[in-house]
Amino acid sequence: MNEEGNIISFKVFIDKKGKLMTEYSYLPKKEITKFFDGEDSILLHKVFKELDPMFTKLHKRLEKELESFI
Repeated sequence: MNEEGNIISFKVFIDKKGKLMTEYSYLPKKEITKFFDGEDSILLHKVFKELDPMFTKLHKRLEKELESFI
């Protein structure tokens, strides 16, 4: 049984064609309360509030930089 799940992640990887890629994924905020309650839900909303702007900015920046190599 898998005892972990992705809540927020950012990764940089090389795809099958050898292209450098970025991926930003997260559990939608409205889904947090489906899986977590109380203090856990409050904490995850705070974490998301802090990380989302940073990961979004990083993802867009790297995407733009990588496109310049094409």
